[in-house]
Amino acid sequence: MYSKKFSTNRYLRLVAKSSLELIKSPLYSKTVDILLDCYKRKGTVFVMGCGGSASTATHFAADLAKTTMVDNKLGFKSMALVDNIPLVSAWTNDKGWGTVFEGQLKAWLTKDDVLAAFSVHGGSKRGDEAGPWSQNIVSAMKLASARKAKIIGFSGFDGGAIKEMADSCIVIPTQSELYGTALVESMHVVIFHELIFDLKERIKGINDRKAAA
Repeated sequence: MYSKKFSTNRYLRLVAKSSLELIKSPLYSKTVDILLDCYKRKGTVFVMGCGGSASTATHFAADLAKTTMVDNKLGFKSMALVDNIPLVSAWTNDKGWGTVFEGQLKAWLTKDDVLAAFSVHGGSKRGDEAGPWSQNIVSAMKLASARKAKIIGFSGFDGGAIKEMADSCIVIPTQSELYGTALVESMHVVIFHELIFDLKERIKGINDRKAAA
């Protein structure tokens, strides 16, 4: 039985353990392939998340656009659906938080695009005063499925709805209320940085082959 007091030593050991387990994940390779296919067909990656995952969404979208650039070649077309604060607040005020991502996507999303979702619980039946967690993410994924866009997910605990609905979902399994959120959110950043630099190398390979042709 672990102490109910947060231990930084225990937390870092969990991060290390999760990182080592990720190396063996076939879903990581599948996620890379989905993103690279999107890049090749000049699709857009739309990214969403709530709370701490909203900042992860913004960071991921920025790195997709900028850090994947090779020899001044363009990186990904990417957009974080949490970044336009006037739009997000107006939509929430007038139409509700539950459709804030779906509503934005209706004007943009096509079959060539990818929808990326970050969520600690993955869209859960559990929740608090506002109702079940992250139902706005679930609504957006339903739209993506209807429009034949690919969905990639980054979740935790049992994966939630994202695991069920995504074409590829990397889940950080945990049952810890004490360490769970911190572990999952930290690992999502570790994962997307790995993705970014892996994608950059793959894009470099594409550009090298074009130059040699």
